[in-house]
Amino acid sequence: MKHSIAVIVVALAVAFSSPCYAQNQQKPATLRSILMHELVTTHNKADWFVPIDVAVDGLTAEQANWQPKGDLHSAGQLTYHLLFWNRRALQQLKGEKQEKFSGNNDETFTNFDDKQWSDTVKQLDEVMTDLEKLVQSADDKKLAEIAPTIANICTHNAYHVGQIVYVRKLQGSWNPEKGVK
Repeated sequence: MKHSIAVIVVALAVAFSSPCYAQNQQKPATLRSILMHELVTTHNKADWFVPIDVAVDGLTAEQANWQPKGDLHSAGQLTYHLLFWNRRALQQLKGEKQEKFSGNNDETFTNFDDKQWSDTVKQLDEVMTDLEKLVQSADDKKLAEIAPTIANICTHNAYHVGQIVYVRKLQGSWNPEKGVK
């Protein structure tokens, strides 16, 4: 019995130390790698779901302004809402002064202006890129401090990106080849 176990242990050790096995293994996840993964998959890298840049890609200002019946926001309002909160969180994380805010979350949707649609999309992309840079450059202490906020940003983004895709599906402006049938 001892001999059989020893043979199995040696066989496993040889198998797992082979170059083929080692090449297929990923480095252990770190707090930074997990946060970066969450940021880029909600920003511009499709993975399990559609990221922001895919959700708004090809959407005209007129389409962005279209609002479904009922109590649903337009794709533009949802995008503006993400820009508002992501920018505000970035300012907070960087210790910068934030714009005055009444505290009324409805304003973060209703202040959308379709005349500024392309600028809204561009600014959201820039804010997401800046959040990624912040996570990449933060020292370990700062990273641990900002991790809960970054995680919440990513969850919030994924939630509202799903709504953008849903609104586009209702509108008929969604291309299912982009990742959601």
